[in-house]
Amino acid sequence: MSKEIRVPTLGESVTEATIGQWFKKPGDTVADGETLVELETDKVTLEVPSPGSGTLAEIAANEGDTVEVDALLGTLTEGEGAPARDAPADGKGEEKTEAEPARDEPQPAKQASDVESPGMKEARGDMPPSPSAAKLIDENDLDAGKIGGSGKRGQVLKSDVLDAIAKGTGAPSEPAETPKVARAPSAQQDQVREERVRMTKLRQTIARRLKDAQNTAAMLTTYNEVDMSAVMAMRSKYKELFEKKHDVKLGFMGFFTRAVCHALKEIPSVNAEIDGTDIIYKNYAHIGVAVGTDKGLVVPVVRDADRMSIAEIELEIGRLGRAARDGNLSMADMQGGTFTISNGGVYGSLMSSPILNAPQSGILGMHKIQERPVALNGEVVIRPMMYLALSYDHRIVDGKEAVTFLVRVKESLEDPERFVLDL
Repeated sequence: MSKEIRVPTLGESVTEATIGQWFKKPGDTVADGETLVELETDKVTLEVPSPGSGTLAEIAANEGDTVEVDALLGTLTEGEGAPARDAPADGKGEEKTEAEPARDEPQPAKQASDVESPGMKEARGDMPPSPSAAKLIDENDLDAGKIGGSGKRGQVLKSDVLDAIAKGTGAPSEPAETPKVARAPSAQQDQVREERVRMTKLRQTIARRLKDAQNTAAMLTTYNEVDMSAVMAMRSKYKELFEKKHDVKLGFMGFFTRAVCHALKEIPSVNAEIDGTDIIYKNYAHIGVAVGTDKGLVVPVVRDADRMSIAEIELEIGRLGRAARDGNLSMADMQGGTFTISNGGVYGSLMSSPILNAPQSGILGMHKIQERPVALNGEVVIRPMMYLALSYDHRIVDGKEAVTFLVRVKESLEDPERFVLDL
């Protein structure tokens, strides 16, 4: 008995994914629930498990292909030792011949313009763009004829449109005197030492969203510094008791998240977003925590952080961090953030200006704790100091509000008892 392996529901507003990697090849025996293939969407990477035990009979979508929800990925023949279909040596799918058409492969309805005449080239424009690609083309006022298609029969896919946007190509009309400058070719002796790798869907989305944030928001950054002596002393005093009681280590993110939530209550515009000509104020704090992974930066969300204790925040951050590194973040884990915290200090960064995580209006950058001489009560003393950076959308947040917000974060961290007394 055969079972179909299909693309699962990918989450809200996500309609397609790219085949990242097959972990099995036709003929391999697989167990029920064992990971078969990895899918990459523009928000998260997810794994598709086997729907049963048996043998992977065929692969219908190869690595690099773009597939939509419920598209056929392959078939499984139940029962150990079931026969597999013949496959090419590279294991990326069976070779189709004219005598045997591709099975279970959905084909778009042909229109008059799609019917091929003898000798017709399968070139760009042979098929209309995919629905998601067509939507992007319309939204960005692009010329589909100028966008190279990587799909079957030269079809333009969503990833092709994203590439065109990133490269600045595909505009409907440009003066001949201002052509786009192509990448200069490398010297011949250098070319053999270069490697060209296609950007993952996640990396393309990161690049696009960061650039969109710079192009859309009136972004400005304000800076301050915080004396971490009080937080470090409290952490040192209670870390063993804290870990014993809550089964999680006491880190710095719990303190910073609580300090941010405290400041957001006083300065609500930093926790708001612009929608057209309206401002939406969020009376809750869903704090995004930037996490670096081997596939790029992701920002899972600690929901209702303003209602959590430091222990609850640390537990949730730990769960989200593990899920991010293992590629197991769900769509719900990634959506709905109202403010973001980015900790470049874990990599040794002393100072940076973070880019907004649109449509949010604020992001806090943490940095490395470094002992520095500071003036205190007329004396020069050594203190563990950290630079803080708040990038904000000046369209909605005034300079006074931004500075006040950062000062409130500083005050809370330099006097953590304020958390307890709600001051």
